[in-house]
Amino acid sequence: MFLAQELIRKKRAGQTLDQQEIQALVTGMVDGSISDAQLGAFCMATCFQGMTAAEGAALTLAMRDSGQVLCWDDLDLSGPVVDKHSTGGVGDLVSLVLAPMVAACGGIVPMISGRGLGHTGGTQDKLEAIPGYCTMPDLARFRRVVRDCGMAIIGQTADLAPADKRLYAIRDVTATVDSLPLITASILSKKFAAGLDALVMDIKCGNGAQTPELAQAQALAKNIITTANAAGMACFAMITDMSQPLAPSVGNALEIREALAYLRTDTCPQRLHQTVLALGTEMLMLAGLTENALEAQVRLLDALHSGKAAQVFERSCTALGGPADLLDNYASHLPQAKLQQPVFAPAGMYLNAMDTRAIGLLALQLSTADKGKKDASAGLCQMAELGQLMDSDIPLAIVHATDADSLALACKSLLAACTFGESASPRPQQLRQSMRGSLCLAASVLTPETI
Repeated sequence: MFLAQELIRKKRAGQTLDQQEIQALVTGMVDGSISDAQLGAFCMATCFQGMTAAEGAALTLAMRDSGQVLCWDDLDLSGPVVDKHSTGGVGDLVSLVLAPMVAACGGIVPMISGRGLGHTGGTQDKLEAIPGYCTMPDLARFRRVVRDCGMAIIGQTADLAPADKRLYAIRDVTATVDSLPLITASILSKKFAAGLDALVMDIKCGNGAQTPELAQAQALAKNIITTANAAGMACFAMITDMSQPLAPSVGNALEIREALAYLRTDTCPQRLHQTVLALGTEMLMLAGLTENALEAQVRLLDALHSGKAAQVFERSCTALGGPADLLDNYASHLPQAKLQQPVFAPAGMYLNAMDTRAIGLLALQLSTADKGKKDASAGLCQMAELGQLMDSDIPLAIVHATDADSLALACKSLLAACTFGESASPRPQQLRQSMRGSLCLAASVLTPETI
């Protein structure tokens, strides 16, 4: 028998907890034998003292085993099980298009997504803008859709990693959200519970990210890779820029529209496309589906331009309750805002900086303007990019709103979140850094490298 207070004291003193001690803590999280006060003290001790790779792996696996762990062996799947996870951003709709592209290339993608956190958007919230789409199916249906379609994107169910749900709530109220070992265990426990063979991490960096500074993003990426490898999962991390919205649209239904337009090849936003190809390339190589980056990119582009990826997304969407004709008739299915207004910047000036966090909060406020009720139609579209020359014909963005007051406030707030100049500032590099671990399904790769 382990006393919680003794384990807290040990961690507070900077000593290493063994696997049995960490298992006892996680068991107490789930059965309630550890109080909120004790759990908060453990989080604070971990925040100050950190964890070794072995401790992080033990915590991750114990949290994984706190609920149901998916196993795909009995379904005789046609390919390796691989996923991608983002640390959150603004206009980040990568998951919506990347999952079907990888599935069309032979990967199996059981993606368990989250809701928005603070100013960042959540893939689950976006999918709920699709009429009938079930983001919380039972696990039998989830497994069936993954088997039949090669992919499915759902929200986290109560069956998967329940210890994480309680631990996160405690971290949220004890100012320990930014503890790297606890962030890592939270992310990876859910991914391990999904039965993955390999994981690609998209670590955002910039003023719209949870880790604004490059050093913070690098530390998180290294910790996630080290812990994943220690627990037996192949993992790769890429640090990408979030100093402006990734896609031209921000808002749940608007991002679904943008994703469908991309899958239909109607549009191809350059930074979004670059990020999708980079992450998809690593997913295919890490899973052993291709031997090199060139082959991976050729296959991904073929999946996109042949329409195979779009078909995969539509089949998965229909299997989870969405419209069967979403791809061709998304304008008639997705909600549209009552009011839409373009916002123009000073003509002849360059867009040199954005407060991306403020823009994310602006979109969030628009979506809850009606007495806190969620409005999936609200947000921003056709957003300009950093370095773009403003004129009187092309708007900075088009605001979608429910009522006139929130529309007026959003237009004013958008202009306040942008900085303009007479000359253009250098555009930020979209792909900042890649970091590889020591475990890979295809081959052994070693040290962090800069792109």
